[in-house]
Amino acid sequence: MTTPSPTESLAGRRPNIMLVVMDDMGYSDPGCYGGEIETPNVDRLASSGVRFTQFYNTGRCWPSRAGILTGYYPPQVCMDPPTGYRPPWQQLLPQHLDPCGYRSYHSGKWHMHNTKDPERDGGFDKSSGGTIEQYGHFFHQEDGGTKFSATAITDHALECLEEHHARHAETPFFHYVCYTTPHFPVQAEQEDIDNYMDRYEEGWDVMRERRWQRLRALGIVNCDLSAREPDVPAPHYLAGKDEWDDQYGPGEIEYAVPWDSLSAEQKRFQATKMAIHAAMVDRTDREIGRLLNQLEAMAVREDTLVLFLSDNGASAEMMIRGQGHDPSVPAGSEMSHLCLGPGWSTCSNAPFRRHKIWVHEGGVSTALVASWPNGIKARGALRHDMGHVIDFLPTILELAGVDPAEIPIPAGAPTLPGKSLVPTFAQDGSVTRDHIYFHHAGNRALRVGDWKLVNESLVDQGASDNSWALYDLSTDRCEMVDQSSQMPNKCQEMRAQWQACEDEYRTQRPSIE
Repeated sequence: MTTPSPTESLAGRRPNIMLVVMDDMGYSDPGCYGGEIETPNVDRLASSGVRFTQFYNTGRCWPSRAGILTGYYPPQVCMDPPTGYRPPWQQLLPQHLDPCGYRSYHSGKWHMHNTKDPERDGGFDKSSGGTIEQYGHFFHQEDGGTKFSATAITDHALECLEEHHARHAETPFFHYVCYTTPHFPVQAEQEDIDNYMDRYEEGWDVMRERRWQRLRALGIVNCDLSAREPDVPAPHYLAGKDEWDDQYGPGEIEYAVPWDSLSAEQKRFQATKMAIHAAMVDRTDREIGRLLNQLEAMAVREDTLVLFLSDNGASAEMMIRGQGHDPSVPAGSEMSHLCLGPGWSTCSNAPFRRHKIWVHEGGVSTALVASWPNGIKARGALRHDMGHVIDFLPTILELAGVDPAEIPIPAGAPTLPGKSLVPTFAQDGSVTRDHIYFHHAGNRALRVGDWKLVNESLVDQGASDNSWALYDLSTDRCEMVDQSSQMPNKCQEMRAQWQACEDEYRTQRPSIE
């Protein structure tokens, strides 16, 4: 007997869709994924819907957004590396949804390098934030005041929702809400920081083990805790420790060393940075609560699918942008420019290895919560199906009434590589796929079933092209036991398969005469 899909069971009623994207949030930052950060609104979404345990992004901001909006792997649309070239057949989600009768809104970060104007070029009916640069989180207002980024982005989203309710209440909507938090620099309102100032004094070793234990108790992971890697440097654009001392003082460090090896001054400095990171996630959760309250006030919450995820894992990057860093001001205030760094990034991505930019699990794994009261009957359930951000487009179009097998593909466009996630709303294990492909900044990976092949040739690290490792994620999702030497044939088979994917998925920008 075939289980009816949500769209069939609702006799054609099409939901509103709100896709909420965090920026550089770690896998285990939200409370419903084992974190100690207070996220009651995201937790409420999880308890009223489902959580995916094996969902992937691309490991970096702009490629993930390209996958979300186009339904293609980023190299297919010349977005990794970003060239600025837009294939003539490329369409974004709103351009697919318009013929289905949806109105589309965008609030927050954009970062689609080959689509400059979300309205003119991307099909959104209303957009704000397309010019956001990641220099700080205190947005300057016309009246001379400042507003925290998550609050400003939510204010625009609320304006869109209110206008939609007043003028287009009978029309379904797609709302793409993209927060810039908790991307560096770590900045937050002081009252929010104060709520977390004492929470991280035990250090990243203790905190990441607690997260791992909670994740295991929740049934989200079954692996061991990955080893902290004290020899992996943070990607950075500063000259090195001497320049850090000049900018940040002796509290900053480049590596995820044992917490107990830090001086008292370093411990205070590092614990403060994580308190700010937590405050950013906490505040954004409260802003998401404002969005949910608005949906309830409009009497559409029951018929709205809310999706919540992050564009990549937490960041170990160390750099200073914008107005620079003033060491005399309070940490986390507008004129400070601190980065989370590798120690706490390792904690935020627990229990997995590595960080944003890498394609190990810590860089590309994301929490994904899906809540749709009238369409997803499960409450607080887990979904272990493998998924990727390229799946959002076929999923959303199916909910809009388009058969995934009949999505209109413009002339010259490749076949869409993603899978609709709609069957997972009703039943775990209902979506299968041949593979998931990764390639970013020289880092390469392929997942086939429970096997994952990884190459960590991060461009500025100079790793060898032969440094491929093979992991069995059914028991070793923390990627600690390399089986490439024990299974050379499997390794070679997957290397060939990765290369076939690379050849298929990399669209070349036409040469300009």
